[in-house]
Amino acid sequence: MSIHWIHPDAPPEAFPDAELALRDPDGLLAVGGDLDPRRLLAAYRRGIFPWYSAGQPILWWSPDPRAVLDPKRLKVSRSLRKRLRRGEYRVTLDQAFPEVIAACATPAPGRESTWITAEMSRAYRRLHAMGHAHSAECWQADVLAGGLYGVAIGRIFFGESMFSRRTDASKVAFATLVEQLRAWGYVAVDCQVSSPHLSSLGAAPMPRHDFLMLLERWCAVPGVVARWSLELGARESAPAFAEQQ
Repeated sequence: MSIHWIHPDAPPEAFPDAELALRDPDGLLAVGGDLDPRRLLAAYRRGIFPWYSAGQPILWWSPDPRAVLDPKRLKVSRSLRKRLRRGEYRVTLDQAFPEVIAACATPAPGRESTWITAEMSRAYRRLHAMGHAHSAECWQADVLAGGLYGVAIGRIFFGESMFSRRTDASKVAFATLVEQLRAWGYVAVDCQVSSPHLSSLGAAPMPRHDFLMLLERWCAVPGVVARWSLELGARESAPAFAEQQ
């Protein structure tokens, strides 16, 4: 099995079947192309996402299994539940997208390098301007304490990256966003690759074939909101969260 080369002039949908991705490295499917918004949206609908470092060509991935969170199965630990109820953080949506993606791209302890290149940042800022990419911001007073961003297509939210500058700030942003997505009728949050952090919040492995079937059905269903704003505050929505045992 070989890696597919995508010419920059190829049509946006010119991706091979995601099931042809390599097993080692897990999920590597194609190389090349560009980060035009049409190509990015076509990739996400097919269960494919870009992930590469500076100096590399664009690499496209579709790992198997996929880490996916059902919004109805969000897990919130007792300590995080207490933090949500105290209301020490304030969560907003789409109020500081450029700042969030810049913070996600900034090296931090334990993350000395970043895959969010300047080219990637520009591409997702274009998607945000078009209404496809969104951010959740967690504020402590007027200071941006944490957040995340991703892409929404139909009733699927594709998470891309998160950051935290204060204790549990990214978890507060994530949990509040997921509860809002549940209220809006979203059926899945794509977390891409499993990690202990995501597993603790309820993300579970899903076979790639099942994930692709999920996308085929739900990416075609229109979203329920045109302009994202938080309708459920963290403190008010906390009792609806499923508690982690």
